[in-house]
Formats: sequence, structure tokens, C-alpha cells
Amino acid sequence: MTALKILHFADAHIDMANYGRHDAETGLPVRVMDFLKSLDAIVDAAIAEKVDLVLFAGDTYKDRNPAPTFQREWGRRIIKLSKAGIPTLLLVGNHDLSPSLGRAHALEEYNTLEVPHVKVLSEPSFLGPDELWGLPLQVISLPWITRSQMMAFLDIQTEDVGDIYKMLEQRLIDLVDGYLDKADPKLPTLLAAHASVQGAMFGSERSVMLGNDLVLSGSFVKDKRLDYVALGHIHKPQNLNEGLHPPVVYPGSIERIDFGEARDDKFYVMVELEKGSAKIEWRKLDGIRKFIDIPIVTLDSELNVMPKLLDALRKHEPLDDAVVRMTIDYPRNFETFIDESLLREACAKTFEFHLVKRPQMGNRLRIPEDKTVGQLSPFQLLEIYWNSAKVEPASQKNLNQLAKDVIENYQDVE
Repeated sequence: MTALKILHFADAHIDMANYGRHDAETGLPVRVMDFLKSLDAIVDAAIAEKVDLVLFAGDTYKDRNPAPTFQREWGRRIIKLSKAGIPTLLLVGNHDLSPSLGRAHALEEYNTLEVPHVKVLSEPSFLGPDELWGLPLQVISLPWITRSQMMAFLDIQTEDVGDIYKMLEQRLIDLVDGYLDKADPKLPTLLAAHASVQGAMFGSERSVMLGNDLVLSGSFVKDKRLDYVALGHIHKPQNLNEGLHPPVVYPGSIERIDFGEARDDKFYVMVELEKGSAKIEWRKLDGIRKFIDIPIVTLDSELNVMPKLLDALRKHEPLDDAVVRMTIDYPRNFETFIDESLLREACAKTFEFHLVKRPQMGNRLRIPEDKTVGQLSPFQLLEIYWNSAKVEPASQKNLNQLAKDVIENYQDVE
């Protein structure tokens, strides 16, 4: 039997337009165009290489109420696969799903319209060749299901919230065991799940997750009766069963979401699948938007503030077309030394520049216990202030001389 060629990707989040501007020609947010560029590369690869199956492991949009414009853009890519005759499975993720029972999910129209060669997996199921356009393959689907939906589907009744996820996982284990028991031992079996798995390394998706996670155990997804495990939900690309069978793969998100993914490359995965064997190839997506997070710059002297800040930027050049964040820690009295306009000028070619200023309150000024403010001279008060603000002795001398000149000029005017 010839190995099946499967393209696996996940976490498209195509409308995650959390940075930047709109494109004048299309009217789309430029960041949305970044995501669509990656999606186009994936769709074009599937068609050019005539894959046997495209498997999307969930999370089409940033939430379950996408704007019609973004639904149109996603639809154009899926219809392109459909017209090319590429069988496509769309797993429903947590961002695609309404928490309310009976509400349509964000991919509902593909089932409603019966789009050729496209099937939406919105509940746990077992699909054989008859449901998979005649492909010699078996697929177990575990889309994201809310706690209430899972309890309804698995007929669980309990008021003990603490034990609910343990019960859910055990029911899922029993369910998948039942699917595997009826599976044809001669055909490869693939598990597609949108879920968290124990031992997985998270990226930035913690900041965009909706609701609580049902965490699947490692032993559950590493069952040797499976030949490949196609996961979605966690944005960091990884194989949780490296070098062993079956591969347990998160391909990761198709574009960087935020600074939590600044160092992550982005991929989709090509799989050559047959019974007892799955060879995977990580395909790196090109042209991913750079996110550059400048390490926190701490200012401890008012001398050379701007040269120090500009030097920190230069160390990360080129900054062109990148989303850049610079964080500065400094004593509050250094505020006047920071020229924000000069920093923004230096970052003029960035896609977007974020300046995070974190002024620190100094220690409270402490007057000697046996003195009052009225008993201290202006220069004694200044000395207390300079020490509290940790002004260097050399600078104190210059500032004291300046203060002396100001006071003397004021006295002369009087």
C-alpha cells in the first residue's frame, strides 16, 4: 500500500489583527494579510504536491464571532482546496466554538452547504474510508468541546467540579478505546485533537485561550495503536514523542501572535503515513512578521540616557517592518532625560513600535528625626534629595552649584 501524504496545520487565527494598520488596496488589516499569506503558502503546497488529505486541527479565527470579511477570506482558501479535489478535514477548536449549547460554531456553513471534499469535525467521532472519500485511512476526531457539551455527549452527571476533568478524560479514553477496537488493523489510524497534552510547552496562547483546559495525559495520545497524532491548540511547534511511534505533533500557529512567540519559527507539517509508520517533515513558513522584544533597559544614571537607549535599539537592527517593543526601567526623576520622539524617529521603519516606560518611585525622603524641614537649609534639603534619588556625587556637585546660582540670582532680584 502506498503511503498517504497528509498536510497538517493548526491555529490559523487569521483575524488576529492586534497590531498595525490597514492595507489601502484591500482594506484588510495588514496583520490579517500576514496570516493569509501563510495560509496561502499552505494551500498552494497542498495543491502543488497533490496531497491525499489536508487536516486542519482547529482555531480558524481569534474568537467564535468572526466578521464576514474574515469568513470570506478563509472561505476563499477552503474553496480553492475543494475545487482542486483535495479532501479536507476541519477540526473545531475552542476559538471556533460557542459555549452555549445549540449555537452554531464558526465553521458550520461548510457542513450546511455541503462543500465538496470538505468535512467539519465538531464532535468526537470515528471515520473510516467510507466517510473519508475512499481514502485507506481511519481518523478519530476529538474537537474542542466545552465542559457542558462534553458532559452531555458522554452522559456525565456530577456536581463535583473538582473531579469533572478526570471523569471526562476517563470517558474519552474509553471512547477512543472503543474506536480502536473496531478499527481495521490493516489501515493506518490517525488521531486528530484540539486539546492540551501533559508535557507540552506553551507559547503565547495562554493570553488568548478561552475557558479551562481538559489536559490529556501523555500515555493517552502515545498509544501505539495510533499511527499519527495531529494536534492543535498550543502555538509552539513540537513533537511530544520525538523519535518514537506515533509522532504526537503540534505544528504551532501559522503566524506570530504576539511577543510570546517572538523567537518561534512557524511551520506546517507534511506526513507520509502508512500502517505502523509516519514520516514527518517540518515545513518552515517564510516571510513571518518579526517581533523584536528589546531586553529591559535599566537606567541608573542620568548621564548618557539617550545614547544608551539608542544603542540598545541598534543592537537589534535591522528593525524594518518588525513589531518592536522597548521597555525602560528608570527612576521617576529621569523622565525629562528620555526623548521619546527621538526613539520613535529611530524606529521609523518598524511596522509598529511600542515604548513601555516603567518609572520607579524612589524611597521616601527621610528628614533627620531631630530636625524639621524649616530647620534645614535649602542645600541640606537638596543633599537629602540627591542621596534618596541616588544621584552620583559628581553630578551632585554640579547641580548644587546650579542651585546656588539660582538662589543667589533670586536673592539679588529681591
